[in-house]
Formats: sequence, C-alpha cells, structure tokens
Amino acid sequence: MRVADGMRIQDKDFTPQLKTKIEDIEQKLKEQAERLQKEHKTAFSKKGLKLEAAFDQEGNDVFQPGYSSSISVGFTDKNGDLIDLKIIKIWECERILLGMPVLRKFPGSKVAGELLDESPEEISIELKEYMDEILTEVTNYVD
Repeated sequence: MRVADGMRIQDKDFTPQLKTKIEDIEQKLKEQAERLQKEHKTAFSKKGLKLEAAFDQEGNDVFQPGYSSSISVGFTDKNGDLIDLKIIKIWECERILLGMPVLRKFPGSKVAGELLDESPEEISIELKEYMDEILTEVTNYVD
C-alpha cells in the first residue's frame, strides 16, 4: 500500500481560494476514479479479480481538524481477499503540536493541512499505470 505525500499548509493560508482548489481536486479525482473503474472492471473480472475504486471523505469542513479526503483503488480475489490497495490522500486537516498530530487543542498547537502535491492528471496517469501493473502481475501469475 502506498500513500502519496503532500505539501503542508498552515491555517493562516486557509483561504476561500484554497477551499475551492481542494474541492475541485476532490471532484476531479472522484470522477477519474469512477471512470477508471468502469474502463478496467471487465478486464479484471476476466482474471477473477474485483476492482474497487472509491472516494472517501471524513468531516464536513475542509478547514476543521478531522477532515480528510482520499481516493483508493483496491483489488480482491474471487474469495474476497485483498490482493493490493493504493490510497492517495487528497487533503487532510489536523491539529499539530511540535509536528505531531494531537486530538485536543493544547497551548502551542496549530491547525494545518496537507494537500496532494500532484495534479489530478498526474494522479490519473499514476492510477492507470498501477492498474496495468496489477493486471500484468495477475496475468503472469495465472498464465
């Protein structure tokens, strides 16, 4: 499992423009995940695998600690056992103290977010390459 890294953004830089950018990236990646799933579902089904692609979101306000969004692509075999999973974090907002996440507001703690450092187009290419790689591995394993 690989989780993509992002860029750290301090709360003083939380702007309406940033919120719009986050929501736009989330929407584009959600649509791309759905499209890739539809395009590749049959190929994986023929190899006895189930392809699942999903957009996940926790929380309602992108600038409140606890909010996070990601897309995931996973593969299970005919028994439902997980073969591989890739999670790409889009945005995560958390409270930090000395660089470590904390659950409560402590003196000196700050709110910060981490935004995906790749464009939706780069992620789409990465996901397609990942799916092709898994399909090739399964084909080599089965053949």
